[in-house]
This record gives sequence, C-alpha cells and structure tokens, in this order.
Amino acid sequence: MTPAARQQAAIEILDLILDGEASEKALTSWGRRNRYAGSKDRAAVRDHVFTALRCRRSFAVLGGSQTGRGLVLGSLRAEGVDPETVFSGQGYGPSPLTEAEAVTPADFASDAERLDIPDWVWPSFSDSLGVAAEAAAVALQSRAPVHLRVNLLRSNRADAIEALAEEGILCTPHPASETALEVTQGGRKIRNSDCFADGLVELQDAASQAVVDRLPLQDGMRVLDFCAGGGGKSLAMAGQAKVDLFAHDANASRMNDLPLRAQRAGADITCLSEDELERAEAFDLVLCDVPCSGSGSWRRAPEGKWRLTRAMLDEIRLSQRQILEDAAQLVREGGHLAYATCSMLDEENTAQIQGFLDSHAGWKLGEQAVWQVQDGTDGFFVTVLTHIG
Repeated sequence: MTPAARQQAAIEILDLILDGEASEKALTSWGRRNRYAGSKDRAAVRDHVFTALRCRRSFAVLGGSQTGRGLVLGSLRAEGVDPETVFSGQGYGPSPLTEAEAVTPADFASDAERLDIPDWVWPSFSDSLGVAAEAAAVALQSRAPVHLRVNLLRSNRADAIEALAEEGILCTPHPASETALEVTQGGRKIRNSDCFADGLVELQDAASQAVVDRLPLQDGMRVLDFCAGGGGKSLAMAGQAKVDLFAHDANASRMNDLPLRAQRAGADITCLSEDELERAEAFDLVLCDVPCSGSGSWRRAPEGKWRLTRAMLDEIRLSQRQILEDAAQLVREGGHLAYATCSMLDEENTAQIQGFLDSHAGWKLGEQAVWQVQDGTDGFFVTVLTHIG
C-alpha cells in the first residue's frame, strides 16, 4: 500500500468508528476485507486510526469536520504535512481536497478542544491535576509506551533484559517499579516471543506494577484480588510474596484466561465464584482495582474518552462506593483494604476514600500514591486502609 492508501483506509475505518462501531472490530473487519495488506500496512493503518482517536476534537477542528476524512486531514495539518501530497486521488489515496476543505481551519474555541478533553470532563480534570492538567492532556494525545513486568517467579530484571534482547526486543529499566521494563525496540514481537510464552514477562503498565509495590504484602497472608479482571495484578502479587492468593470478579468470564496465565507464570491463584467467596474466611489483604473512567489510560483506549458521559461516570462512582462497602466486609480486623483506579480524577480517588472514611469508623488511612501520564506511565491511584476494629 502507498502512504496515501493507508490514510484512505484509516478514513474508512474512522467513519465506521464514528458511526458507533468498536475500533478493534472496525480494524479487524477491514483487515479481513483487505487480505492483501501486509503486516506493516496494517500496523501503519492502526497507528493512523488511534492517533486520530486520541486527538479527535483538535483534529476535527483542524480538518473542518468530525468525519474520517476530516480527522485525517486534521492529523496532517497537526504534523505540518501539506495535505495535497496525500489528498491527491492517486495511488488509491483520498480524493483531492474540496474548496471547503482547503479553507484555513478555525482557531480552537477552548483549552478542552485544543487538548482533546470533553468539555464536561475538563473542570474535573483540571481541578484534579491543577498546574499539571495541560501536560497530562498533552500526554494523552500521544501513543502510550510499551511496558513489561518481569515475573520474579521466573526471572529477574537483568536476566529478562538479556533474554529479550536475544529475541530482538530491547528494553530499559523503568523507574516506577523494580519489575518494570520499557520497550524501546521490537514491541510488536513481544506476544510471539519465547520470553512471553515462557512466562518471563507480562505486558503491564509500569504504574500498574507500582500499585502492587505499595501493597503491604507479607509471606503467609491470605490475599484477595476482588476485581481481578484478567488477573494482571494477581500475577504481580504472586511474584512479590509467598501468599495464599485468591481472585474474584463480579463478571467471572473476565477471569477465563487467568488459570492459563497463572500456569505460564508459575503462580498459584485460586479463582473464587460468588458462592465460594461468601463462604470464605476473612482476608489479610483485599485489593479492589475498581471499574473507573479509565482517564489514566485514555491514550491506550481513546474511545473511552469520547463515549464516557456524566451519567456513566456517576454510575461508575456508585459502583466504586458499593465495591468498597462489600470488600470491607471481607477484611479481618488488623487487615488491609487497598483501593486502586486507573483514573486521574479526584472524584473517583481521594473523594471516594474520604467518603468511605467519613461513614466507617474503625478504618485508618495508610499509604496513598498517584501516578500521572505526563511522568511516563498510565495514570493510577492507590490507597491502603487498615481495619483497626
């Protein structure tokens, strides 16, 4: 495919997404319809699509419309590329610019528009991040780095770096966690590498790993990952201490791959159903990595930024509050309750914790930590509470 043909493909896929189709489905469907496209073509088209989704508001202004064509035109202008070199109608590329499209774009109407944040989110976003709000928003406009977690049950950071390099995957240590690596070359090779297949490393953001580092894990504990999902933090905890580790999720199907992942990692994790959890003994530590806005990972999943509504966020916050209530009942006296999100919004983080403490005697605030996207990780928050009786 020519560079212009890749942009035309991105236009067609973006139109499907703007009409409501999920990005991964739209990309997969395009790939099946265009089997002639090589791996480099598919990767390039994917990059064009996700770049446009991250910068959907600003590119629409620069391109003059909220369409696939407008977003691609806006992306070229944002990069300082002459649009006529792509919009030429040659090489299966986009047709030439119309007279309206050739008009100089309007100025941005607000910081939220320039920085690609929904208007209704901007007050909460800017209040939560303060002077760092613009830097965080700019970071969300760019592609996220690729991070790996070294599985301490299988290897150590130095040996993992060496083994990955032998497979053409170059990494450097990431300062957020002692288990974190940042991939600098060969990121697309990871899932097919021996290091990944043998459980030496897992794909996991460095801040997500750092959340686990902040947990008061000690040998012999009974530990529950209450909102386990795919089990990334369960696996990370398994490498930190010799604990009796349990995983649960309200949607049990989210844990379907966890037994296989645990086997590959050499970890012993017991998945609990709702009934089994009701009969379980109290735990020394319960981690709640709760559903959230995902604002700290919007550059990885940019659709979430545009599909989230105030009503949806309010519903999410009610769910977070209920999860804290339910999880607190599972912690023994003297034990710990950890609350984590991949959000940078105070209303999902410190406000939730303060609300819990205001209505629950017998709990003490312990360690609290935040990570923000402009510092080289996803945005994360964690608080550890102690049940003092």
